[in-house]
Amino acid sequence: MAKTKDHIGFGFDPAESKHHFLVIIPTTAAGKVMIYERFEWGSQEENPDKLAKLNLFDAPDQKIDQRFDRLKCELSRSKWKEIEADVKSEFNQRLKSYGQKAASWKQGQNTLQRLFGKELTLLCWAIEDCDIKVIPTAIKNWQGLKPEERWWLYTMTNASTGEAHTKYGWRTAIRYALTENPVTDKYQQRSIFDQYVNDAIENYQTNK
Repeated sequence: MAKTKDHIGFGFDPAESKHHFLVIIPTTAAGKVMIYERFEWGSQEENPDKLAKLNLFDAPDQKIDQRFDRLKCELSRSKWKEIEADVKSEFNQRLKSYGQKAASWKQGQNTLQRLFGKELTLLCWAIEDCDIKVIPTAIKNWQGLKPEERWWLYTMTNASTGEAHTKYGWRTAIRYALTENPVTDKYQQRSIFDQYVNDAIENYQTNK
């Protein structure tokens, strides 16, 4: 990620790339957290008077367009609460290393730089249908993966089962791998993907 003085949310700079993820946290406990992958950021056509008065880093609410914005996952509030602190801590540590400001989750729209969005979506895919008791295992396994490994796993899963309700194939494999592979403090292993992902990423980088 490029270093700039100001970013929106978790590391997003629309001047660098409009590709980002939008996490919408509802105001009610019954509502679901929704994660969208988006390739546009506002427009003069949507609200010209408002946008004309804003600088690049003011963030008006974005209008979701179902034709172009891709819903990647819906997560219950109870499961979101299990992961939000760990994900925020992980991302803010990296933002700090990039010289960028920290961010926090808030009700409503939360913007993430595209790579952070991929990593978050991967974790949410793993826990969307699991028992809430195994979420700590999923978090530890997710934390044990390198960012590059998370990006690769997202890319492979997204290619065939990337929509919110395509819960089969790679989506099923991600869930079992991250939630049913206990992490031990003794080994601090990086999940059962470890050797497989290393080999696959090496082949992917060689052939891309």
